Amino acid sequence: MSPLAETTSRRPSSEKKAQTLKVEELSIPNPVKQVIADLRITTLYPPQEEAIRAGALEGKNLILASPTASGKTLVAEFCALKHVLERNGKVLYLTPLRALASEKFGEFRKYTAIKKDSGERVSVGISTGDYDRSDPWLGKFDIVVTTNEKADSLLRHRTHWMNGISLVVADEVHLLNDAERGPTLEVVLARLMQINPEAQLLALSATVKNAEEAAEWLKADSITTKWRPVVLREGVLLQDETHFKDGDALKIEKISKNPAINLALHTMHSGGQALVFAATRKNAVSLAKKTAVHMLTRLSKPMKRSSTRIARRILSTGERTRISELLAQLIQQGTAFHHAGLGGSHRKIVEEAFRDGKIKILTATPTLAFGVNLPARVVVIHDYRRYETGYGYYPITVLEYKQMAGRAGRPGYDRMGEALLVAKTEDERDYLMESYVLSEPERIWSKLAVERILRSHVLATIAADFARTEQGIYDFFGRTFYAHQYGSDAIRDVIVKILKFLHNEEMIKDSGENISATRFGRRVSELYIDPVSGVIIRDALSRGASKLTDISCLHMIAHTPDMFPKLRPYSGEIDQLALFVDEHQEEFMLEMPDEWVDRIAYENFLGEAKLARVLDAWIQETTEDDAIGKFRVQPGDLYRLISTARWLLYASHELASLLGHKTLLRNLAKLTERVEKGVKTELLPLARLEGIGRIRARILHDSGLKTIKDIKGAPIEKLIGLPLIGPRVARKIKEQVGGFVKSEEWKKLKKEKTSEQQALTKY
Repeated sequence: MSPLAETTSRRPSSEKKAQTLKVEELSIPNPVKQVIADLRITTLYPPQEEAIRAGALEGKNLILASPTASGKTLVAEFCALKHVLERNGKVLYLTPLRALASEKFGEFRKYTAIKKDSGERVSVGISTGDYDRSDPWLGKFDIVVTTNEKADSLLRHRTHWMNGISLVVADEVHLLNDAERGPTLEVVLARLMQINPEAQLLALSATVKNAEEAAEWLKADSITTKWRPVVLREGVLLQDETHFKDGDALKIEKISKNPAINLALHTMHSGGQALVFAATRKNAVSLAKKTAVHMLTRLSKPMKRSSTRIARRILSTGERTRISELLAQLIQQGTAFHHAGLGGSHRKIVEEAFRDGKIKILTATPTLAFGVNLPARVVVIHDYRRYETGYGYYPITVLEYKQMAGRAGRPGYDRMGEALLVAKTEDERDYLMESYVLSEPERIWSKLAVERILRSHVLATIAADFARTEQGIYDFFGRTFYAHQYGSDAIRDVIVKILKFLHNEEMIKDSGENISATRFGRRVSELYIDPVSGVIIRDALSRGASKLTDISCLHMIAHTPDMFPKLRPYSGEIDQLALFVDEHQEEFMLEMPDEWVDRIAYENFLGEAKLARVLDAWIQETTEDDAIGKFRVQPGDLYRLISTARWLLYASHELASLLGHKTLLRNLAKLTERVEKGVKTELLPLARLEGIGRIRARILHDSGLKTIKDIKGAPIEKLIGLPLIGPRVARKIKEQVGGFVKSEEWKKLKKEKTSEQQALTKY
C-alpha cells in the first residue's frame, strides 16, 4: 500500500482536491497521453497532481520538492511537451552530472516519434562537454539537456538560441547547497532569469527545509511533500538487530562479523537487492570483497551464468587492470562495487546489471546517491562520517542521509523499502535515530560568495556583456540566491576585491563609468578556466617561451587551481619525486619553493610534480595497470586528470595564440593530442582512426603498419590476423584509410576467421 500523502504547498488548503487526477484528464497533447498510456501510467502520483493543480501546465514557476522516485521528472516532461507542441517553445533541462544528463536525455527520447504541427518530429539534443563552443547546432532541437557547467559556458559565449528558451527545468536544485556545484547552478539560473524573464521555471528538488525561500528567489510557488510510491521504513542496525522508527525490530542471521553484510545477505535471501553506502572507495571495495566470500555458494546456476557474462564484459571493455579484474571477480560472485575511481564504461556496466537485478549486492560511495537512479529494496548506510583532508572526520548532513535513504524501494517491484544506518553501540544507535532518522533535512544555503568560486562568474558577467558598469555587476549579483538570503551588500566586498584583481591582471579595463573585458580576459572566460589559471598560464608561457618541454607544460597546468583531482605525494615516494624534480628543475616554468623555508609549499610542489609525472607516463604509453601500481592513481581519477589536462593544454594553446607565442603553438597542439590519446608522437596518425585507441595503434605500428599509407596497402588478412583487430575492426580501418574490400572476399574472410570477440578473449 502507498503511504498517505504528506503534502504542503503555498496554495490554500481549500483549493486542494482529492488525489484522483488521471492522465487522460490533463490538458496535454493527445500524442503525449498515448506515449504515457503505452507505459501503463493512468493516474498521477499525489506530488504530480499537486504540481498540475498549482499551475505547472499553465506556465507558472514552481519548485517541486519531493523524495526520489515520486514522479518529479514526469511533471517536467508534461511541461516540456506542452511548450514544444502547443506554444512553439524551446526547453532547457539542467542537470548537475553528465550521467544524469544522459539518463534524462534517454527518458525524453520516448517522445521523438510525436509530430509537431509543422510535420517535423519532436527533437531532443544533449551537450555536456567542450566548454569553448557556442554549439549553434543545438538550436535545431526542441528540448536540450545539458549539465549546469555546459549551460554556463553557453551563456558565456552568448549562444543565440538560449534567448528563445520558454521553459527551464533545473533538476536536483537542492545542490545550491553544494560548495562546488551550487554556485554555477545559482549563477546559471540568475542569468537565465535575466535574459528570459518571461520563461517558465520548473525546479525539481529533494525535500528541503526552506524550499519556500528558494521559491521566493525564483518568483515561484513551492510544493513540498514526503510522499513516496513505495513506503520507506527508516531505522538503525545494531549488531544483528534492526530498530525502526515505528518501534518495530527484526533479528537477522549472523553470518559475517559485519552487520551491514549480514543485512545485505538477509535481503538477498528474501529475493531483494541491497545497496550499501561506504564513506570511501577503499571501504566500498573492502565491503564488496568481504561480502563476496559469503555469496558464491548462495547463487543459483542461472545467476552464476549471468554473472559470468557480465564479468567477461567487464574484462573485454577498456584496458584490463587489477581493479577491473577484481571487479570482474566479485561480479562473478554476485556482488560489485561502484565509485568514481572506476572507469566510466565499467561503472555503466555495473549500473545496468544492478538495475536489471543481475547484481544482488552493490557497495558504493555516496556520490551514487546524487547520480543515476539505482533503487534497491534495502539501503544500508555503513558510515555516517566523512573524512576530508585538513578537517578530519565529520558527520554527514541529514540531507545527504535522506538522499541515500531515498534509494530504498523499487517502484513497481517492492511494497516497501528500508534504509538503515549502522551503529556500533546502543548510545550511537540512539544518536543516529535522533540525529538522522527522526530529523528533517537542513536548510539550503548559497555558497556563492567565496572569492575562488565567484571570480570566474564576475569575469564572465563582464566578458559576455551581461553588465557594462560596476553598478550593473552589483545589480546582477544582487539577484542571486546569496543576495536573497544575506542581502546584496553581503557580496559586494568580495566583488570589489575580485574586480581589483581582474583589473591588475589586465583582464578588464574601465573607461569612465563603463567596464569591459580585454581580449585576454574575454578569452579566459570563454575557455571556462579560473582567471587565476589564466594568469598562471600567461606568465609561465612568457617566461618559458624559449625552453618549452613536455614536462614544462605538464607542470604548468598542474599548478593551476583548475587541475583536479590534486595528487598527494605519499611518504614512500617523496625521495623519488625529489629526484624527478632535481632532474627536471631547469624545465619548470614556475619557481620551486625552498623545502627548508616552507615545507608545505614544497610538498604541494611535489604533488604538482607527481601529477606532471603521471601525465608524462601516460603519453609515454604506460598502461593503466602500471599507473595504478606505480602512482596509486585509480582509472576514474586518471581519466579525469587526462580530461582536465587536455582542456588546460588546449586553453594554453589558445592563450599562446592570443598572446603571440607562435613558436609554442605546434608543441602545445601536439601535446594536447598526445594527452588525449595517451600515445607517443609516432602513434598519432594511427590513434586518430576511429575505434583504434592507444593499444591497437601500438599493435599496428609494431607489426610494421606505421603509417596510413602502410595500412592502405596492406592485405586485409594481415589486419585481421593481428591481436585485438578482427574482421569488423579491420573493415572499419580499411574504410577510413580508403581501402576497398570486395564483397566476395569479405564473405570468405568472415567464414575463415574467428570473430572479433573471440580474438579479444584469446588476447
